[in-house]
Amino acid sequence: MTLNVAIQMDRIESVNINADSTFALALEAQARGHRLSYYLPSDLSFREGQVVAKARSLEVRRTAGDHFTAGERVDLDLATTDVVLMRQDPPFDMAYITATHLLEHITGGTLVVNDPVEVRNAPEKLFVTHFPGLMPETLITTDPEEISDFRARHKDIIVKPLYGNGGAGVFHIKPDDENLNSLVEMFTETYREPMIIQRYLPEVRAGDKRIILVDG
Repeated sequence: MTLNVAIQMDRIESVNINADSTFALALEAQARGHRLSYYLPSDLSFREGQVVAKARSLEVRRTAGDHFTAGERVDLDLATTDVVLMRQDPPFDMAYITATHLLEHITGGTLVVNDPVEVRNAPEKLFVTHFPGLMPETLITTDPEEISDFRARHKDIIVKPLYGNGGAGVFHIKPDDENLNSLVEMFTETYREPMIIQRYLPEVRAGDKRIILVDG
């Protein structure tokens, strides 16, 4: 059975074809004979009860510098597709949250993956706090004194934005680093949300593993 798969993602021109999981999913769907289209989150509209995207047909290939062919932008009623993949990167900001609200309105037999309600309810850096045994010692706060106390206990720490992605804004503060106060000041001036501070794990240098759970 051939499915019509719409992918909500960031600009395909900029994807890393050897590392991007969305690109890998698109390749596999295409290899199985499914029809692909893609659009940006900013291409979404809500029109009198319908969720419509300015979408482009899409063909993908693992060829550096020539990894996709896209058609012209056309209106696509997402309720007429079989699958919508919500795959854009954070930041988990109001634009991101708005997209989840719009996708909730897709009716009929369209499967939206992941469920936009659950995406909204489970921002990754907060969701993992439900599993303290699987994460390093963690502090989420805006209080400089709490951050200083945390550093005094754990020495080597990581400071990062709560809703960032892709390693952006992640700082490794070593025991002899004198920049913590300036860094905290920069974070509080740049972000409205608390920051996340964690004990540094040296094993991270060996890389990490990502698990994609299907039908879980």
